[in-house]
Amino acid sequence: MSSTSNTSANKPLYIKVHESDNVAIIVNSNGLPAGAEFSCGLVLKEHVPQSHKVALVDLAQDEPILRYGETIGYAIKPIPKGSWIEESLVRMPVAPLLETLPLATKVPAPLQPLEGYTFEGYRNPDGTVGTKNMLAITQTVQCVAGVVDFVVKRIKAELLPKYPNVDGVVGLNHLYGCGVAINAPAAVVPIRTIHNLALNPNFGNEVMVISLGCEKLPPERLLNEGGIPIKVVSDDVICLQDEKFVGFMPMVDAIMKQAEVHLAKLNQRKRETCPAADLIVGLQCGGSDAFSGVTANPAVGYAADLLVRAGASVMFSEVTEVRDGIHLLTPRCATEEVGKALLREMAWYDDYLDRGQTDRAANTTPGNKKGGLANIVEKAMGSITKSGTSAIVDVLSPGEKIRKKGLTYAATPASDFVCGTQQLASGMTIQVFTTGRGTPYGLEAAPVIKVATRRDLAARWHDLMEVDAGTIATGEATIEEVGMEIFQVILDVASGRKKTWADQWGLYNALAVFNPAPVT
Repeated sequence: MSSTSNTSANKPLYIKVHESDNVAIIVNSNGLPAGAEFSCGLVLKEHVPQSHKVALVDLAQDEPILRYGETIGYAIKPIPKGSWIEESLVRMPVAPLLETLPLATKVPAPLQPLEGYTFEGYRNPDGTVGTKNMLAITQTVQCVAGVVDFVVKRIKAELLPKYPNVDGVVGLNHLYGCGVAINAPAAVVPIRTIHNLALNPNFGNEVMVISLGCEKLPPERLLNEGGIPIKVVSDDVICLQDEKFVGFMPMVDAIMKQAEVHLAKLNQRKRETCPAADLIVGLQCGGSDAFSGVTANPAVGYAADLLVRAGASVMFSEVTEVRDGIHLLTPRCATEEVGKALLREMAWYDDYLDRGQTDRAANTTPGNKKGGLANIVEKAMGSITKSGTSAIVDVLSPGEKIRKKGLTYAATPASDFVCGTQQLASGMTIQVFTTGRGTPYGLEAAPVIKVATRRDLAARWHDLMEVDAGTIATGEATIEEVGMEIFQVILDVASGRKKTWADQWGLYNALAVFNPAPVT
């Protein structure tokens, strides 16, 4: 990455990522006016907003527009040097053909082990380690969500004060369970997701299930399909249509009574020193801008490499936001089998979008475009930098449990709340989330560390962002320095030494289980 390398706020500053790039993005707050001159002699022909692209050379019609050393589009008409390259001037290229991609041809050498790093976590009977100590209440069907919400409020008010070692209680609400084609092939996705959510390490292997009684997804199927069978005692499954309940309050009392059994067990748990290898970290971005791929995401990628070196499990996701960079990922797969699995998930999602009569281009939001991202290709090139440089050792279908240490690709939609839910089901115990436009996103079940791509955002949302990666753009810090900061924040938050802003304010998104199967 190169730039005009001056930290003065008044001096024109741009960032060019790769030596072959013929565009760069403007760093200065509020952009730069026509006539602004850079130290290299480039003069702007028009106002260019912050984070938007400027042509470094004259571009002919149909000439490739290069950023990250990759073609992110083609010039729709001639673009003079110094011009603002806004969205309407860029024609999107076709996605890489999956059948022609090399598999495991450039497998990175193992990274040097990183020893001595620990965190204070909650060790579970199954060997996993949580970063929170939560009681979770699983539901088989959305019909009972109101009851679960009612009971959760009462548990928090009446029971939690008696169990100070328990961090909280969360209802695993979702929009599934009935009115669905329960035996359709794609139904495996939501069923295993709900199943595996109950097994998240932050819930201490304590499982409660609330059912209605007439749903298509009965407790016995939920408990036994989709992954490791969940063993519970009969009192852990409460059916609201059971004839023994006469009125609403007896239902509530039964749930409260069983919740207290689990709270008493969870309260006995204490944090203990665990190696960083016991972490399961999810990586995600939302509200992305053109800085995402040059500040926050590369810094997170550096932190991801540190985690892999320490022996941890790291997952990155968001199919539409890696699809156009897939040719950069398949060579990094540890084996051809892993590469084929990655292609399988890309092909599955291509077909899923085709059936919905849309494509990956629908991913980019108005905010992404206002933040300088011309299309999904440019967005994807920045998104994949979160993955760092290590080999991809495994690929998960949506909702599957993580299986290996190292870097895993967990296939999910790119939607923030859907991706977060699916990563929780895969076992994520802490998440790192980058944003350029800003979002108050959070998950109650796991801490979410938010990394701002720009100094402006970090200053304006000072009580919502944990890390300011905008210092990379201004030259005040390096990718490596911010990456090490993120790594340390992960250890501090996982240990309970530091509380994320989302947890301090109680800002939590609802769970959104991915359901590609028909709704009847």
